[in-house]
Amino acid sequence: MSDTNEIFKSAYKWALKNAYDHSGKAIDRAVISKVIAEMPWAKSDIQTLKSEVERAVQLVNSMSIEEIEHALTELDPKLLEKKRGEEEKRALPPLPGAVKGAVVTRLPPEPSGYMHIGHALSGLINYLYKEMYDGKLWLRFEDTDPRKAKAEYYESFRDGYTWLGIKWDYEKNNSDDIPLMYEYAERLISQGKAYACLCRQEELRKRRALGEACIHRSMSRDWSLEQWDRMLSGHYREGEISIRLMGDLKSMNTALRDPVLLRIVNHPHPLCGEKYLVWPTYDFAVSIEDALCGVTHVLRTSEFMFRDELQDMIRRYLGLPNPVYVEYSRFEFEGTPVAKREIRELITSGLVKGWDDPRLATIMAVRRRGILPEALREFVLRYTALTTTKKEYSWDLLYAINRRIIDSAAPRLFFVPEPVKLVLSGLGCKVIEAPLHPTSDLGKRKLQVSSQLYVPRRDAEKFNVGDKFRLKYLANCRVIEKGEDYILAEAREGEPEPGIEIIQWAPEDSHEIRIIIPGQLFRNEEFQVDSLKTVTGLVEPYEAGIKIGMRVQFERFGYCIKDPEPKTYIFIHQ
Repeated sequence: MSDTNEIFKSAYKWALKNAYDHSGKAIDRAVISKVIAEMPWAKSDIQTLKSEVERAVQLVNSMSIEEIEHALTELDPKLLEKKRGEEEKRALPPLPGAVKGAVVTRLPPEPSGYMHIGHALSGLINYLYKEMYDGKLWLRFEDTDPRKAKAEYYESFRDGYTWLGIKWDYEKNNSDDIPLMYEYAERLISQGKAYACLCRQEELRKRRALGEACIHRSMSRDWSLEQWDRMLSGHYREGEISIRLMGDLKSMNTALRDPVLLRIVNHPHPLCGEKYLVWPTYDFAVSIEDALCGVTHVLRTSEFMFRDELQDMIRRYLGLPNPVYVEYSRFEFEGTPVAKREIRELITSGLVKGWDDPRLATIMAVRRRGILPEALREFVLRYTALTTTKKEYSWDLLYAINRRIIDSAAPRLFFVPEPVKLVLSGLGCKVIEAPLHPTSDLGKRKLQVSSQLYVPRRDAEKFNVGDKFRLKYLANCRVIEKGEDYILAEAREGEPEPGIEIIQWAPEDSHEIRIIIPGQLFRNEEFQVDSLKTVTGLVEPYEAGIKIGMRVQFERFGYCIKDPEPKTYIFIHQ
């Protein structure tokens, strides 16, 4: 080999390494220093050195990060091991007014829909602060709307929080304390801080919007107590009466304009059945429960901010302690709805296939998509800011964390999408071994080599007669004939030729699988009809031993997770 070829070979290797360490882009001067360190004699002809390095860098910088990694795995897998400095220890910002050992936080899901990624990330915030301050954590279901609560949703949250690694100290349902809430309601009425209102809902809304009192506000406490008793005894029907807080009708915060505290809901409850007819509203129930549970810090998203003053007012009237509020913007991801109503509409219209459709942000979908709970935890530590400034996160931020976590344990396999037949000359039948991972000790798998293999159509279409390419771990090849559905090539075993494309391949005894590729549901608020794609192809025989739920990297394709559906994988990310 000539000196020039030696220089290019070294430059190509170090350009790959430099690009791999720096988000896919190599820099000439960094590569030059590595080449000189490896072969000091190269600096005697500095022009040739610069020229060959420039050629190598241009070639590498035209490659994707997956192609760069793919090439390095065969040229020199050890170069994939990035230098690991001390991991930056990440932590959430301090909590205002927090005392070690005395912090109490809560997970307050409403069991009216399946758990989604926003619930998960907020749950992790509450859990991580509990851990930070050696505190306590409640799992408390806010289930005082019988029409919305369903038994299956309770379990969705328990299962989701457990999957996340969240450990709670206590558990209860707001519906457990309905009799106690009746006592507090009666106390407010007796104190003149609440009153019975017989206004119909439409009239009530209109007056609240205008900041006007209705005639019932000025009725005596005894009259309100009498209506309260009649309400509990079933004298009134749903919509005919409510108990309202004596708030501030002129407040700019409309939540304070005499909100409803209790109302009749004539619907069976999943846990209580038809035991209760009168049900507390969210604000009344949560105000009491946060105090009863000794919650010191309410950590929640900023859409609840205008309710802080109302809940404090209710507790002040009842002589109950108020917590510290810490609010932050909602966790929203690009093009992905989390509102239960929106998701239900997508499902009922047939635009998505269910609550576990991998395009959704439900925890069922996120788990099916192959995102690890450790990745969500790190996402919280890395990106949570206790600010109410609205922000929409890119999924790529989460994918980058997930990729780093799963990489070392994900076996590398060959998957050939849209396979084209490759007929080889100069290569006999044999069995080769290939590593399951370039740097982790995951073992090896065997590949049966014969004169007929399969390569991806996208590669076959761009090769012309005379072009060279390498079959990874096998041989350098040169195209000698090409048809629409086949390629004839001569193969030569040996070291990879620097600069030629390295591609994956599938042996004759491969089997077919399909890979579901979820995309972004919405762009600029417009539904993307092509947001779910399916790719079929051939995968090497070792795949048959991969268990459901295992993550693999199909080389030059991406990370995927084996789905419960037969012969199916879900694409996670590249």
